[in-house]
Amino acid sequence: MAHLLFRLRHVTDEEAMEVRQLLDAHGMDTYETQAGFFRLGVDAIWLRDLSQLETARALLADYQAERQIRARQAHQEAVERGDAPTLWRRFTAHPIQVTLVGVAIVLLIALTLLPFLALG
Repeated sequence: MAHLLFRLRHVTDEEAMEVRQLLDAHGMDTYETQAGFFRLGVDAIWLRDLSQLETARALLADYQAERQIRARQAHQEAVERGDAPTLWRRFTAHPIQVTLVGVAIVLLIALTLLPFLALG
């Protein structure tokens, strides 16, 4: 019986390709499924051979730890260069969008607290 190994939902194409290459390079017997038109299925990589499960999990854990280190280094380099995204940069790039999101947040907070404020 197949085992769900790696969900592909909200995963970049680059990361998905790296995971496929990693599993292929180590001879893992896998296949992929798509969620389909109505998104009722699961975008995922499945492992056919359960005897390879522990090896595959270890490979993915190592890969994800390495990817996390690379992402943190890239972010740190962007901070050092002054290219890291900040709220002010986002506001200067998209002032209307940031303002509308801020107004929406304030409205949601007000609607959430309104029943409690009406009690007092």
